[in-house]
Amino acid sequence: MLLGTAAFGALGPQQALSADGPPSSFDPALVRKGAQLAAIGNCAACHTAPQGKPFAGGRAVPTPFGTIYGSNITPEPDTGIGQWSREDFLRAMHEGVDRRGRNLYPAFPYDHFTRVTDEDVEAIYAFLMTRDPVRAETPPNELAFPINIRATVGVWKLLYFSKGAFQPSPSESAQWNRGAYLVEGLGHCTACHTPRNFLGAEKKSLDFTGGEAEGWHAPALNASSPSPVPWTADALYTYLRTGTADAHALTAGPMAEVTHKLANVAESDVHAIATYVASLDARPPEQREKQSRDALAKAPRKAEGPNGNQPGIANGAAVYAGACADCHDRGRSAEGGALPLPLATGLTMPTPRNLIRIIRDGIMPEENERGGWMPGFGGALTDGQLVDLVTYLRTLTSEPEWKDVPGDVRKIARGEE
Repeated sequence: MLLGTAAFGALGPQQALSADGPPSSFDPALVRKGAQLAAIGNCAACHTAPQGKPFAGGRAVPTPFGTIYGSNITPEPDTGIGQWSREDFLRAMHEGVDRRGRNLYPAFPYDHFTRVTDEDVEAIYAFLMTRDPVRAETPPNELAFPINIRATVGVWKLLYFSKGAFQPSPSESAQWNRGAYLVEGLGHCTACHTPRNFLGAEKKSLDFTGGEAEGWHAPALNASSPSPVPWTADALYTYLRTGTADAHALTAGPMAEVTHKLANVAESDVHAIATYVASLDARPPEQREKQSRDALAKAPRKAEGPNGNQPGIANGAAVYAGACADCHDRGRSAEGGALPLPLATGLTMPTPRNLIRIIRDGIMPEENERGGWMPGFGGALTDGQLVDLVTYLRTLTSEPEWKDVPGDVRKIARGEE
């Protein structure tokens, strides 16, 4: 009976929390703090459409169940959150319920935001409520039945949502705990770096073992990390601040947005995040150091022609020699050089999708900003040449061959991945 009552309450609309509106002004120091926290949470990524106004919503967020559109979180009163009180915003972040009492879809990661302190949520609220108001209707979600019935989210919450604050570990340092708080809360890193079940919930027993994000593979961050050179806290700090680090590839895909935001976050917080993430790889230091030495020793490997028996590898080696070797064989220490590809995580991941996307589309810095880049070859290589190149590059690692590179290339070319 209690379960049935709880289910009814979760399925049905919840009572709106507050009829009060927002305050008329905010402490500038609180707004500045909120700006930093919003950058760590990467709020703009989901709540800003391509070429759209910041935080005005409209970005399509693909899910296995259809498309959800990021909402307008500017202080515009009719289409944004201009009428939301602090209490309304706190409830959304901590309980996953909007101002009208409706359950929010967990594409908005309140299962992580519930761990964020009231003080930090209020700072984010102050920041958002001082943005330029933009009148912009959020497109209706495009979801399959029965997920399109919002009340069904209540069942998901009963199964997978646990409200509660972050609990620091007394055995760890203050820096480690700060990093854990940011990674597990606002940063919601496991949302991408953890696999999900058939209902879209994170498999908590597999935290940080790798997941999916917008058609990209988000690699494991624990001892299963595919990085040829294991990450250190210092390398992670540099990567998170700049989008690149020695012996590691440039950031690409959804992660590029993350590093772009973290470039302007307080150094102490980025150090804390790096410290916590580096600690997820619990392998003995000597094992990590040996792997690093071995990877660096093999890094100068160059295109040597046919390598293996699979058809197309010789062709792939030839494509590499003509399109890639001039930069990647010289290494980053040379003018115009690039990372030796045996050090690139894209070659060692369990799927070739990231590598295919990077070769096709390239890597470009944000507009009007400097940064590492790579040209795209989508218009220069046929799909067959791309298949051969990707297949060849995999042979530069000790990993088994990918199962269906042609199929992955076709899906990405058709926009199916």
